[in-house]
Amino acid sequence: MDIVTIAIFAAVLATISFEWVHRTKAALAGAGLVILIGAIDEEHAIESVEFGTLGLLAGMMLIVALTERTGVFTYLAVRAAQLSGGKSWRLVFLMAGVTGVLSAFLDNLTAILLIVPLTLLLADILRISAISLVLIEVLASNLGGAATLIGDPPNILIGSAVEELSFVDFIVNMAPVAFISLFAVTGLLYLLLRSRLQIAPEAWVRIQQMHPERDLKNAPYLKRSLAVLAGTIVLFFVHAQLGLEPWVVALAGATVLLLVAADDVEEALSKIEWSTLFFFMGLFVLVGALVEQGVLERLSGVIADAGGGSTVTEGMIILWGAAAGSAIVDNIPFTTAMIPVAKELQAGKPFDDGLWWALAFGASFGGNATVIAAAANVAATGVLERAGKKVSFGQFLAIGLPATILSMLIATAYLLLFQL
Repeated sequence: MDIVTIAIFAAVLATISFEWVHRTKAALAGAGLVILIGAIDEEHAIESVEFGTLGLLAGMMLIVALTERTGVFTYLAVRAAQLSGGKSWRLVFLMAGVTGVLSAFLDNLTAILLIVPLTLLLADILRISAISLVLIEVLASNLGGAATLIGDPPNILIGSAVEELSFVDFIVNMAPVAFISLFAVTGLLYLLLRSRLQIAPEAWVRIQQMHPERDLKNAPYLKRSLAVLAGTIVLFFVHAQLGLEPWVVALAGATVLLLVAADDVEEALSKIEWSTLFFFMGLFVLVGALVEQGVLERLSGVIADAGGGSTVTEGMIILWGAAAGSAIVDNIPFTTAMIPVAKELQAGKPFDDGLWWALAFGASFGGNATVIAAAANVAATGVLERAGKKVSFGQFLAIGLPATILSMLIATAYLLLFQL
């Protein structure tokens, strides 16, 4: 049964990679097949769906859609363009930096859902490639999210499983490497994509003449929308202290905004990227079937056995193995499967955080390799697709893979010098 499950997952991955059918169709068909053949029963299939992720996505999609119509994103896009001084490199580093910082202190999925609508407007105004700029931001969100315990799902999982690791420990050990990698990767991607990001002189002249604040004065529900958006962001900063999950914050914000700033509920709900949500559902069930059949556990065991008792070797295998596994499967379930392996490697020994940082770096940075490797990737490409700007599996891989390798080399150097 496990071989058949692996074959179905591989077929779905190939179908998505070669774009034979829409990725949502492929994921749902694969999920249906693993249930029909008994690789996972209905109860466990439902349990495998990360409804928290879906709730966070749906809530933020609603908040962004209802806030966007006030014109505030247009205002921010124009101001960002004006701050760039007409220099494309300055614009790229500005947007990547903002995305990375937001991802570190909110979370990368929330940050990318806030940034992408702004970027689409910005690219349209400056007549540059929206896809290129958004993809740079997506990779920046995963790198920036790696900086803190709350920024990226793998870090949250590790922080929850290892009581010795605090919020400050993550900042001290992860943040420097994450932001050095963010700077290096942004520079690399700018060199690769600069021909698509050059700001035309006439567009710059037009930007200088724009005064978007005038449109804000007459925007409907502006104050209400901004108040709810600001309140939601503040709650994201303190959700852990309040004992609230991120999805609760997002759906609460969306509900309040529906109550105070939505004339037509059905029109508002139509703004949700339903195809993205159903893609996640199918993918979660597929990965759940792999877990149910013990595929990920055996893979993790192979990684552990290959270590041979050497801390350095074990750390490098976990680092690069987590990156490769996260790129193929998704960094959330792969991290979940790897946590028991790292604990087993530490059994009977004094606590050493090196293996945990290796796992955190591998899972977070590996999330940049493919379009399905991290939730932020899927969410961003879903928004692009809705805007008529489709991103293929190969197109994402072409920039995601070199970015992943560069950031992984930086993480490797750090771990060898200071941790292992």
